[in-house]
Amino acid sequence: MRTPPYKTVLPDAEYWKRLVPCQTACPAHTDAGRYVQLIAENGYEAAYHVARSPNPWASVCARVCAAPCEDNCRRGKIDSPVTIRALKRVICERFGPESTTPVALETDCGNKTPWHFSILNGERANAGRGRKVAVVGAGPAGLACAHDLAIMGYRPTVFEASAVPGGMAFHGIPEFRLVRSVLQAQVKELQRLGLEIRLNTALSRQFGLSHLRRQGYEAVFLGVGTQGGRDLAAPGVELDGIVKAVEFLLNVNRGYRVTLGKKVVVIGGGFVAFDAARAALRSFGPEPPGSEGLIAALDVARTALRAGGSEVHMISLESFQEMPVLRTCQGHEEFEQAQREGIIFHPQRGVRAFRGEAGRVRAIDLIGVKRTYDESGRFSPEYDPSVQEAMETDSVILAIGQRADLSFLSPEDGVEVTPQGTVRIDVQTLATSAPGVFAGGDAAFGPRNLIEAVANGKQAALSIDSYLRRFTPVWSTRMKFRQLRTATYQMPAGYELGNRAAPPSIPTERRTGLQEVELPFSEEQARAQAERCLHCHTQTIYDPAKCVLCGRCVDVCPEHSLKLVPLEQVAIDGVARDRLLDFYALKAEGQPLSAMIKDDERCIRCGLCAQRCPTGAMTMEVLSYEDRQLAAAAVAAAD
Repeated sequence: MRTPPYKTVLPDAEYWKRLVPCQTACPAHTDAGRYVQLIAENGYEAAYHVARSPNPWASVCARVCAAPCEDNCRRGKIDSPVTIRALKRVICERFGPESTTPVALETDCGNKTPWHFSILNGERANAGRGRKVAVVGAGPAGLACAHDLAIMGYRPTVFEASAVPGGMAFHGIPEFRLVRSVLQAQVKELQRLGLEIRLNTALSRQFGLSHLRRQGYEAVFLGVGTQGGRDLAAPGVELDGIVKAVEFLLNVNRGYRVTLGKKVVVIGGGFVAFDAARAALRSFGPEPPGSEGLIAALDVARTALRAGGSEVHMISLESFQEMPVLRTCQGHEEFEQAQREGIIFHPQRGVRAFRGEAGRVRAIDLIGVKRTYDESGRFSPEYDPSVQEAMETDSVILAIGQRADLSFLSPEDGVEVTPQGTVRIDVQTLATSAPGVFAGGDAAFGPRNLIEAVANGKQAALSIDSYLRRFTPVWSTRMKFRQLRTATYQMPAGYELGNRAAPPSIPTERRTGLQEVELPFSEEQARAQAERCLHCHTQTIYDPAKCVLCGRCVDVCPEHSLKLVPLEQVAIDGVARDRLLDFYALKAEGQPLSAMIKDDERCIRCGLCAQRCPTGAMTMEVLSYEDRQLAAAAVAAAD
């Protein structure tokens, strides 16, 4: 509990939203808590509708999302977060496009709300009326944008430089994390909405934005991603055997063999570095004879791994405490998997130089690192010259950053580029400096999580619609509370005692080649994990007019999250105090006043306070809200 003086915040829409932190944390605003609760209630199909409605990449995110919802799960404030991402996989495997019984896109949600209702409501439906929009890049941002544009009635055409759609989800994520059949099923589902994908169609100075405009495209979204790796400014970086992680993963995911040798060093500490290190571990073994293909290659790799004839090391400037990856639930599990597979970590080491022999890298000279970030959190490595080491190696994979290829932009396009090599945008609308041109994902923000790229694509679709129909959008929030019956209210038995469980995985000795490592939860495991959800949508609502100050709710609370205190002990300014008294129709003078203080982070929604209250002053009520982006005229009409 907080110590006096207590601070009171008057409730508003944003206040109530923050009480559901998993949904607030999701860039696409997926109501994760709701689909988790539905899984606990055996409502699997309804749960899938909730997960899929705001996210056209739900099945992909179920495997590889960085899951900011888990990092913000309120259960983590008490013990450990709910394993939300893995629960999404359970419902996607039952009803997603990769399942044997996929749900049709036109199907309504369980509450009769259309798929796109949460953000593409009736006011925007079919607003495009066949107008043409160009989307550059068939990655998560581009296809999410095209998906929402198609729902709004536009005719989006996606221009993809490579021969396969999916962007870095296909080219950058190893198949042992994201099975290609799942990605392909997700893309085919989007194509059924009517969006066109033109493969092997890269933009260039000869076929660029001006050419698209001449073809009748009224707006353009740039979602080209970052498929180029960054160099390391160190002597010897030009030696053979030093490759960029993005290029290495591109080759692996396209089925090309990369000869690495027996000892590989990966430089970097992010998710791409982990993917590269684990992919490198699966790439060992001599070239298979003849042309027996992939099966023979996997057999050889399996033999080499079990013989212990390979080493993969990861070198990072950051300490384990500084690594951004290890500050997330998914990053911790990724780290544990890498450790289990035999990756060897060397934190707090920087590269002084690469040394070679006959033009090929043979060793790395390392220097110690005291810290990676300064007091303000900016990247500013401080080195320790007293620590100097040399490490022999056969190959080096650089995973120190990525960059976008924007060479197709010409000065006549009017699209400004930042010094960091990203497209300059308005962060709210994603509009570039060129009218009608929008950008998002890695091309605008640099490398980031897949779900953030999806959210960018969806926002770009809304901004394109606003631009083409020439109106200024206004966000509107509709909130609703539904009171539950106190007498029958209950949480699942033992829900407060359950532990977080990582999804199951195949044994380490079987982890070779393309075989998927993570396995889905069983139904029993999924129910047990889902029942740990603290139901943040359910709020304890206090009616002071009915309260007799008996204190029974305070006494019965198992988490000590409630407290009755004199109002004068609450730190509150005069204006807020007057608003508070007016809100509850109380007089400022002449009567003793008390305040009910609640610590929402500790509340486990057990309902004992409401059940113990003799006057019904405390109730359990379910909050639901909907954010809608409307034209100003539509908002005025609704009001």
